[in-house]
Parts: sequence; structure tokens; C-alpha cells
Amino acid sequence: MTAQNHTGESPFLLLGLSDDPQLQPILFGLFLSMYLITILGNLLIILAVTSDPHLHTPMYFFLSNLSFVDICFTSTTIPKMLVNIQTQRKDISYPECLTQVYFFMIFGGMDNFLLTVMAYDRFVAICHPLNYPLIMNPHFCGLLVLVSWLLIFCISLSHVVLMRKLTFSPGTTIPHFFCELAQVLQVASSDTLINDIWMYLAIVLFGVFPALGIFFSYHQILSSLMKMSNTATKHKAFSTCGSHLCVISLFYGTGLGVYLSSAVSSSAHRSKVASVMYTVVTPMLNPFIYSLRNQDVMGALERLPGRVVSCLDGL
Repeated sequence: MTAQNHTGESPFLLLGLSDDPQLQPILFGLFLSMYLITILGNLLIILAVTSDPHLHTPMYFFLSNLSFVDICFTSTTIPKMLVNIQTQRKDISYPECLTQVYFFMIFGGMDNFLLTVMAYDRFVAICHPLNYPLIMNPHFCGLLVLVSWLLIFCISLSHVVLMRKLTFSPGTTIPHFFCELAQVLQVASSDTLINDIWMYLAIVLFGVFPALGIFFSYHQILSSLMKMSNTATKHKAFSTCGSHLCVISLFYGTGLGVYLSSAVSSSAHRSKVASVMYTVVTPMLNPFIYSLRNQDVMGALERLPGRVVSCLDGL
């Protein structure tokens, strides 16, 4: 079969999670429910943070950004999978595939950067409490988020530009339920050495550096807590980190699971199951983790219906 450059006329085929026809309605209902819960949960967090003056702090500013990114992250993959299940088709056009790779990298990378910035925020709050308002001022917080977006936009775009130079055989099959960069590179007909090198560099930038930043922040936080003599103060300081630590463990744990399942086993099924965990399950659970473990967020959510009613009455 002759390799060719894709221009949209020969679509890729996504194998999805299962070929069993009897499982398709179950998968559709399950993922539609998870997607709607993800959208609703993260949207409630955004509304609670923006509507409650008590939550207009750096920590909740970053949390609302994380919720927005999680909505976009899930929306990059799940709607297309649901359409394919419903229509009983597996195709995805070349432009659609490139678009999915691009936005998946953007929102996945932003998740990493936001978790790192949130760890830095906790580090400053606990280790330098007197300077916290000065350091984590609104302009600096906005700058951190803006620089993260610009950096990820540029790097993700560079990957797409490099992918445009690759050739693929007509009807190329991708053993996944979405176009993930590594999976697409594996099925390319042309040499992918430059793409692979750039992908590993992106992994270091998007994954390793943020993970090191989080580790450093919590190492400093733990050192500061050990020096505190007051047990109540120590517990209160660490309790502000509980939700963030849970989300970090979930995100990096499932991400590591995807890497290990791909490296240790050649089973595409295991890799797909691991991918579901960090592309669907983690964004769905984040709002529950931050609301159930945080009295401020719970209070804001309880006051949210009253604020909505007041806004409607004002109209």
C-alpha cells in the first residue's frame, strides 16, 4: 500500500474501546454520563469561585482555571467518541485528527502547569505567609497563567507542523479512541525521528519539569511544617494542601499508568483503559475532591442558588 500525504480525503480509523456491538450502548451511556458530570461539576466550581467574593484569592483563581481546562480537556476527546459510537463509524478525518492532537496537548499541558502553579501558591502561603499578598498579587497570578498558555500554544503548534510533514497509508488504523500524539506517530509510514525527539522534549517540559516543581514546593512545605511547634497551626496549614495533593496523585498516577502500560505491555486495551482514567475519570473527580474536602467551596456552592435567583430577579 502506497504511503501518501493526507489532505483530508482518506480518513484515519479509530478502533475505539471495544468492537463488541452489545457493549456500544453501555459505553455510550457510561461516557455520556461521565462527560455531563464533568461539565456540570467543573462549571459549578467556576460559577462558585467567580460569584463568591470570599473565593477571590489566588488559590481559587487557579482552581477555576483548572476547572475550565478540565472541561476543554474532556471535550477534546469524548464528543467525537460518542458520535462514532452513536453512528457506528470509526473514521476521523486528517484535519480533525491533527486538531484533536493539538488541543489535547494544549489542555493536557495546561493541567500540568496549573497543578504546578497551585503547588507554588501553597508553598508561598505556608513558607512565606507575610509576603504572600505581595508575591501572589493578581497581576503576577494572571501573568503565570498567560505565560503558560502562550508556551503551550507554541509547543503544541510545533508538533502539528512537524506532523504535517509525515506520510500515512490510506485507511490508517489508530488503536485508540482518540488521536493521541504517540499513537499517531507509531502508525506513520515515514521516518518520525525528529517528531519522536521533539515529543520526548515536550514530555520533559510538560511532565518532568512541572513534577519537579511540585516536588520541590511540597518538600519546602513539609520542612516548614516540621518546624512548627503548634499542632493546630500545623494541621490547618497542611489541610489547605489536602485537595491539591489528591488531585496531583490522581493526575500523575493515571498518567504514569498510561506510560507504564504502553512501555511494559504491548496490549492496546490496557493502554486505552489507562487513558480513560486520566482523560475522563480525573477531570470528573476533581470538582468532587475540591468541594468535599474544602469548606469554603462547599459554602460557596450552597450560596450559589441564592445568588442565581437574585441575578434572575434583577433582570
